[in-house]
Amino acid sequence: MKRAQPTLDQLFEAPIQNLATTLRPPTVKQYRACVRSFLTYLHARFPHLRKLSQLRRDPHLLGWFRFLCQHDPPLCNLVREARLVQLRRILRDLADQGHPLPPDLIRREDFPPRDQYLPRPLPIEEDQRLQQQLRLTDTLESNALRLMRATGIRIGECIALPIHCLQSVNEKQVALHVPLGKLHSERLVPVDEETRRIVERLVQLRALPPAIGRRRRVPIPESQAFLLSRYRPKYWAKILCDSLAETARAAGCTGRVTPHRLRHSFATEMVRLGVSLPALMQMLGHKDIRMTMRYVEVVQLDLQREFHRARQNPVVLHSIPQLPLPSSTTPARVDLASVRQAIAATRHLLHLFQTQLEAKGQRKLRRLTQRLLNIDHELDRLSSKNECTLAG
Repeated sequence: MKRAQPTLDQLFEAPIQNLATTLRPPTVKQYRACVRSFLTYLHARFPHLRKLSQLRRDPHLLGWFRFLCQHDPPLCNLVREARLVQLRRILRDLADQGHPLPPDLIRREDFPPRDQYLPRPLPIEEDQRLQQQLRLTDTLESNALRLMRATGIRIGECIALPIHCLQSVNEKQVALHVPLGKLHSERLVPVDEETRRIVERLVQLRALPPAIGRRRRVPIPESQAFLLSRYRPKYWAKILCDSLAETARAAGCTGRVTPHRLRHSFATEMVRLGVSLPALMQMLGHKDIRMTMRYVEVVQLDLQREFHRARQNPVVLHSIPQLPLPSSTTPARVDLASVRQAIAATRHLLHLFQTQLEAKGQRKLRRLTQRLLNIDHELDRLSSKNECTLAG
């Protein structure tokens, strides 16, 4: 008896099951939605397509690209880019499993240009009125929003904060411990005395019974370790968004105010107070300085202040750092110091060139840079051994 040929749905399900072993459930859900969209399009437009070997760039893939562009409601460029990245990953996994697939089904020119978003901090006056209104409200929700504004954490990170989220850095300073979040990293965010009082107030309010008139909800038993007790999935996200919208209306804010705009306001405030971009990148939990720049708004008033501050001290001139680069010809003297100098120059050039590449190219350059760093460490050890030998 001849064995039944697997359908396209079954073939595409196998790599998704493999991804589920390493990726988080929300990410796997996005991959599954992408595959479902692609297969639904193929079944509707090309019902006779039954094998992966029949799949072609034109008309199958190009037709799906046009279908995404004509989606109603329209999909933003970021969503369309994510769909292409996800399908490309699935097709590559299928090809690695031995399925006959033509190469270059999805090419670099197929990706839409990335949307350039402007920073969205609240205007200074509205930001001050909103913070004042949150202080006057003094509820569990308002203090959670105050904590987000004071530390720049994401709404999901705020919901996931442990009850003992403050950690001592030294005898006088503490930091907010933000657990693993969106980018699979944890961090410590510096806090001041006011933020410490906000956390203490949250601990007090979470122990109180629900307010009169609010439908009583029983927290999940294992949620006692969290600063905001768990009730049901996505409960706190909706509560915080609704509370912020209501408080923003009471404070007279114009436009739509979302929890993420508090993060933009925090980032802009930190830069105006003199925090450097690398330090701000660590506070926000970013892995790329370009993402941090999208959060910071530099207005004309900031430019004027920086310009006149620099002009007030014309005597103090800052020298431009220079990195000695090796010449094209062989140096007159070759020793360990000159070799290490050439390695340092090469690492610097690779770091500058890295920002011009895509994510895959950047990963390769980072590996090459690490190899150069390992070579430099070995040369350093060799130099130390030679010095010990000469001294003996």
